[in-house]
Amino acid sequence: MAIRGLTRPTVCNLKSIVAFQTPKPQSLSTVTQIPVSPRTSPQSPYRKHISLFNLFQRHGFPPSQLQGFLKKNQFFLNYNPHELEKSLGILFSFQIPQKFIISLISDCPRLLEFEFLKKWEMGIAKLGVSGVSPLMIRNVLEFSRRFELDPVDVSRCVKILKGLGLRDVTVGRVLEEFPRVIVMNEGTIQRKIQFFLGIGIPENSINRIFHSLPGILGFGIEDRLKPLLSEFIKLGFTEKVVRREISSEPRMLGMELGELSRCLEFLGTLKCRVPIKEKIFSMGELRAGFEVKLRVDCLCSYGLIRREAFGVLWKEPRVIIYEIKDIEEKIEFLVHRMRYNVGCLIEVPEYLGVNFDKQIVPRWNVIEYLRSKGGLGCKVGLKGLIKPSRLRFYNLYVKPYPECEKMFGIFSRDIEVGNRHPVGLWKLMKPQKHPESEEDVKNMKLFVQSL
Repeated sequence: MAIRGLTRPTVCNLKSIVAFQTPKPQSLSTVTQIPVSPRTSPQSPYRKHISLFNLFQRHGFPPSQLQGFLKKNQFFLNYNPHELEKSLGILFSFQIPQKFIISLISDCPRLLEFEFLKKWEMGIAKLGVSGVSPLMIRNVLEFSRRFELDPVDVSRCVKILKGLGLRDVTVGRVLEEFPRVIVMNEGTIQRKIQFFLGIGIPENSINRIFHSLPGILGFGIEDRLKPLLSEFIKLGFTEKVVRREISSEPRMLGMELGELSRCLEFLGTLKCRVPIKEKIFSMGELRAGFEVKLRVDCLCSYGLIRREAFGVLWKEPRVIIYEIKDIEEKIEFLVHRMRYNVGCLIEVPEYLGVNFDKQIVPRWNVIEYLRSKGGLGCKVGLKGLIKPSRLRFYNLYVKPYPECEKMFGIFSRDIEVGNRHPVGLWKLMKPQKHPESEEDVKNMKLFVQSL
């Protein structure tokens, strides 16, 4: 009872002091240390907590997140502070970006056990993989800690993959995206390779398949890959077409059962201009269905459900022929710069169909400028920003404000229009001049006097 009575006020005091003393995020060179009360015992939980707080803060952890992190992981109080600091030093010695380290420790805090990291201190360089990426180190370390694996286990996996004919860059990619391969046996991996060779995939395309879709190593042959290929055949595609498309775009094997059927059914209902439809099907019907799947996945990754994503593509088919990176750039600009909800795309799908640099950015710059100057009489939503034609938008928001013309670009007075004809052509088109006689002058004077 006496211990409980003494400990409880200390915890309350800790919360109040830390909450009051927590500084704003600063650079590592100007980190403000939390003062330690001189009356506190060196072995007290309070002193240990403050010491941990300062240690993690020195290594770049945001102070705003540290309180919740340490409260959730009380076992750090039992760690040796000197060994804990060494563990953090080992992690940073791997040349991993600070944001990766913070994310890694937040997801797997027990990774900081000194005995575990001590094994990996020299093990990363001896894995046998050249060009090790920070993401690969992060994922391999997290997986190894969860399943108590050593560098020897990872090195054994690397030798197996290389022995089966995978190139060095492919091995690194597999470990980066699918670290579960470390605990797979050689027979399972070999059966996957034999399956692809058995359906006619060239041997030189095996590396491409595993590099593009490392997670395929975790797919079952009987319950996933064979039913998927059977679906392609039932949809009317020949084995030659299927082999060709898989070799050129291995990510096709990552489609769920029934997903391609849904995408092809969607394409059958599409109503758009003939040139756009020709571009969509320029690579074949199978590839067109896969491109629809990629765009739907992209929109769903930003918060739309699949029904809404299909609706956006149906209303704005041009999205299917645009690159994924261009679509992502527009959505990022919509959400983070324009501060609109991604759900606005359901009502204004045309936003994804217009040119980003020539229409979206100039129009937004004009509206933002007018809003900052108080020149807008009413709120302009996404529909009012995208729907008007260029000439109408110019007449509404640019023409009354000359300073916006350079910002808007088109129709600007500063833009020089090039000559449509070669210089000097007007001289050739000049009417022939006839000499005037005295009689002609006399006749003109008489005509004018008569008027």
